[in-house]
Amino acid sequence: MSDGLTTRRIVLPLLFALATLALWEAVVRGFAIREVLLPAPSAIAQRLLETFPLLLQHAWPTVWESLAGFAIASLLGVALAALLSTSALMRDMLYPNVVLFQLIPKIALAPLFIVWLGIGFQSRLTFSVFISFFPVVIATLAGLDHVDKSLLRLCRALTATPWQVFTSVRLPHALPYVFSGMKIATTFAIIGVIVGEFITSQAGLGYLILFASAQADTALILAAILVLCVFGLAFYGLVAGLERWMQQKFGA
Repeated sequence: MSDGLTTRRIVLPLLFALATLALWEAVVRGFAIREVLLPAPSAIAQRLLETFPLLLQHAWPTVWESLAGFAIASLLGVALAALLSTSALMRDMLYPNVVLFQLIPKIALAPLFIVWLGIGFQSRLTFSVFISFFPVVIATLAGLDHVDKSLLRLCRALTATPWQVFTSVRLPHALPYVFSGMKIATTFAIIGVIVGEFITSQAGLGYLILFASAQADTALILAAILVLCVFGLAFYGLVAGLERWMQQKFGA
């Protein structure tokens, strides 16, 4: 039963994607739509093969900056959520400000990071951390707050230290929440880097998309977006795999 469900979850999305691509190809060819407006999937695939080394060259800075931004944001987000969960004083002082910053349209702040940190990778990395930090904090804090109270009472009865309660009870039971925030953060980390590359960069897939747009090379734009999608799926899959491993390890 489980194998059949897994196969269905894989086959059905693939069939839908293939049907969509076939319809896209048919519409472009049938209506003779110009490639500059909407290239056919076959034209995008051809452009992808032609520019594959260039795409890989520009994918590398985007990938490592996204991974680094995600890792830093996850560590800081979990640490801050743990602090807010264990200290009522810090929660009352900081949590309203965390919510306030979450409501700010962060894309509008991107130029400020360029002004403060320059045009190097530091500004893109910092903005990536900034934009992906908040989902991890909010989700982790929700998970730490929803631990079974009877388990906490049992820990107090056994005279467990706060650190033992956190590592043995709170964090393992909060893992589904933590990884929910991290899965959202994967997308935000990539968005942060791409936005930075749009504003000021000489490398990266964001820069390549902007360059191709100036050349009206729509096929290259979509090829670069396809590479971004593949990276995003791999990134998400890596986090999902880490989640399964952690749940098996902690029995969550």
